Amino acid sequence: LAALAGFVAALAAAVLPQWRQSSYAGDAIITAVGLHEGLWMSCAAQSTGQVQCRLHDSLLSLEVHIQTCRALVVISLLLGFFGIIVSVVGMKCTKVGEEDPVTKSRIAVAGGVLFILSGLCTLAAVSLYATQVTYEFFRESTIPINARYEFGSALFVGWGAASLSMLGGSLLCCSCPAKEPRGQQYHRQSQPSMAREYV
Repeated sequence: LAALAGFVAALAAAVLPQWRQSSYAGDAIITAVGLHEGLWMSCAAQSTGQVQCRLHDSLLSLEVHIQTCRALVVISLLLGFFGIIVSVVGMKCTKVGEEDPVTKSRIAVAGGVLFILSGLCTLAAVSLYATQVTYEFFRESTIPINARYEFGSALFVGWGAASLSMLGGSLLCCSCPAKEPRGQQYHRQSQPSMAREYV
């Protein structure tokens, strides 16, 4: 459930345009228009509540960090999707695939590894974008502070998604099968005692 929630949160973070938003710091604060930018589009929110969004014009004209974050997010979603499928096959409550509990546990571990890789890709994408926003905010520039950008809500959603995905993947990886079931050990230990009672 944690890994599934992480996948849904990563999908929401990828779609949201609030990866960075206009800053309200400084002396002359302008609140009439709020600007938001994401991986796929940029939006302008008016004080009247009207929101206008526009997709990024060209893929090749985008900055390098946006293209890198796009690729990492897409890879993360693909890994999470395959992780869901593999984990469902590896669950003990499902009758899909092998019925051997050892084999199903190994399949569940493989799904956990996919979720961990998905969380790492999400974490790398969000952290890279946040680093670029921080650099542009604090660097020496003639742009006033209230015209710069700061962290948007999608970054925090992405960090939460990465944490949930890695947590769920780690829990799935902890379901490694034992080498020998406990029932057989108990049965072997109980046989000599029963033989003594009959003698």
